[in-house]
Amino acid sequence: MSSTDRIYNFSAGPSMLPLPVLEQAAQEMTNYRGSGMSVMEMSHRSKVYIDIFNETKADFKRLLKVPDTHEVIFMQGGATLQFSAVPLNLIGSTGKADYAITGNFSDLAMQEAQKYGEISIVCSSADKNHSYIPSQDELKISSDASYFHYCANNTVFGTEWKYIPETGSIPIVSDMSSNILSKPIDVSKYGVIYAGAQKNMGPAGLAVVIVDKSLTGKELPSTPKLLSYQVMVDTDSMHNTPACYTIYILGLTLKWLETQGGVEGMEKLKTDKAKILYDVIDNSSLFKGCAEIPARSDMNVTFRTGSDELDDKFVNESTAAGFDNLKGHRAAGGMRASIYNAMPVEGVSALADFMRNFEINNK
Repeated sequence: MSSTDRIYNFSAGPSMLPLPVLEQAAQEMTNYRGSGMSVMEMSHRSKVYIDIFNETKADFKRLLKVPDTHEVIFMQGGATLQFSAVPLNLIGSTGKADYAITGNFSDLAMQEAQKYGEISIVCSSADKNHSYIPSQDELKISSDASYFHYCANNTVFGTEWKYIPETGSIPIVSDMSSNILSKPIDVSKYGVIYAGAQKNMGPAGLAVVIVDKSLTGKELPSTPKLLSYQVMVDTDSMHNTPACYTIYILGLTLKWLETQGGVEGMEKLKTDKAKILYDVIDNSSLFKGCAEIPARSDMNVTFRTGSDELDDKFVNESTAAGFDNLKGHRAAGGMRASIYNAMPVEGVSALADFMRNFEINNK
């Protein structure tokens, strides 16, 4: 299949990767830069792979302006394993933690954390089917919490936090799986940022974790070595064989990102792409957005027609037209267009045209 045969893949994850990244990976698949072998075959202790690893880590730290107070570690198991790693490493300070419930994954993270300590729900948007983000005034932060956890972007329901919560001296932990690298972040305000790779960074299986080094070394005694932030910092993410190929693809993606203007360039691009789809929805008599306007995600645009039958027709016809994975999550229904960094403006514009034509043909 040539590059011209590729569809527009709006999957929430694993999601599309930049075409130049895929093409470079294909060129280097059997012989990485004269090494005579694939990155998949290399020893993670070899000089050639250590160079890949170090450059990827350095590029990531530079793009997000990670301060010296924080360390970047690469862990396996994606973001879901961090649902366990976070409380195992952090909750021991007081045995308590605060969680904001604004969607599917923050709820799952909270349920996992309950195994390790006393969890308080400081806010929830479940009363309106997670269609909004609670305001700062609605957050009931505990004075004795070991940390406060929130999911920055909610892929299932299509909402995004537009502000960094103020928690006083309580460390902030954020799951940024679906909006990492889409805009600048003040990393210094966070105790831990974690993100699964398969939305904006690379293939599934990897979690990138940015941790304030002052929070490490306090894990519960039962913490497995591979989930210990201190162990991973001390061994530079190589206590065992890391997700070598995924880290390599992350490195290629970061190089591509730099050619697009870095995270600042991505911020402008994501805003422009989201506006294209939200303008269709806002000017439509057929399509309705699922999220309240102030909380709309720039990464996951959720919408529906109001008719399950018509929603199914839209999904089926869009698939036939070369737009894939537009069916909404089973917990939310309707449709969802995930427009992560790698989705080109052309794909978003084409979907907008399809939506307008669909409305004309289904009045």
